[in-house]
Amino acid sequence: MTTRPPFRAEHIGSLLRPEKLKDAFKQHAAGKLGDEAFAAVQDQAIVDVVKLQEDVGLKVVTDGEFRRPSYWAHFVNKVEGLGVAPALFKFHDQQGHEAEFTTPTVTGRVRRTVGISTDEFDFLRRVAVATPKITMPSAPTMHFWRGAATFAPGTYTDLRAFFADLARVYQEEIKALHQLGCRYVQIDEVPLAALCDPKVRARVEADGQRVDELVSIYIDSLNWCIAGRPADLRVGLHLCRGNFKGKHLSEGGYMSVAERMFGEVGADAFLLEYDTPRAGDFAPLRYVPMGKAVILGLVSSKVPQLEDPDVLARRIDEAGKFIDRDQLGISPQCGFASTVGGNPVTLQDEVAKLTLVVETARRVWGTA
Repeated sequence: MTTRPPFRAEHIGSLLRPEKLKDAFKQHAAGKLGDEAFAAVQDQAIVDVVKLQEDVGLKVVTDGEFRRPSYWAHFVNKVEGLGVAPALFKFHDQQGHEAEFTTPTVTGRVRRTVGISTDEFDFLRRVAVATPKITMPSAPTMHFWRGAATFAPGTYTDLRAFFADLARVYQEEIKALHQLGCRYVQIDEVPLAALCDPKVRARVEADGQRVDELVSIYIDSLNWCIAGRPADLRVGLHLCRGNFKGKHLSEGGYMSVAERMFGEVGADAFLLEYDTPRAGDFAPLRYVPMGKAVILGLVSSKVPQLEDPDVLARRIDEAGKFIDRDQLGISPQCGFASTVGGNPVTLQDEVAKLTLVVETARRVWGTA
């Protein structure tokens, strides 16, 4: 895990946008800033954030998702047949506050007509010294949050047919990224994590869907998307419980999907959220096969409080009771800014937490 992805010290992808970049998004959306000027602001912000990651000692870097309004928006904007509509779920926090959100929906037959993240990666690889990682929203993300309402009339009546078409989009994009030199892709998967939540499972069943069947279809779709990938391209699957301005979508340990997910999904690594008791214990890790890595998301990107390094080391030891510690790494539980607005933390908080991840990896394994 130390010479090729994933690394002992990881981060999930999105990083806090600087104020100049957030303002540029607003100005561009309002038609007050041209495409070239907007791209120039993005370019400089990416150069700066790559240096930030390398300066704290990370061996893997992203562009912070600085060209994206949200972690999935660029995918929907560039894939034919996808659109945006209100989700049927809500974000919430520990105090009971809720927030509505929009999500992908299907407006026609899906197909790839242009590069999705190829332009992002092409710039990133030219400014990075460390290993560049590209992140992609998962295929189930394009369906789960609207259920049967996902599909406009005349599009799809068979869920597997939809995912088969969508898988071709991912396969074509991964091939194009590999040709540009990409060797590390992270897929951000929220629905399987949501289906660990008893409340979410009950709602799915109440809507007339069978949870076990949905889990099977989602696992199949994830595998179809990465089928035929080049042997030297590593794939990480990030299990996310939702991340919007510090709020989450679901809770519950991984046990209800662990045996099937770890045993059947063909990813090389699983990046798991373990920052709060909502994630449950480490017992599900016993189902992770040898040869596959697990990155423990022990550091929170949602709150400014810095974790105790001694506690982090003890938690890694606890996880090591269920999985070989050599298969493990550490990261924040999610990105710092799944949307342009970002989480309620400062740049100084972000740097401190990324530094803590690197220092903890060096303390536990002797290298980041």
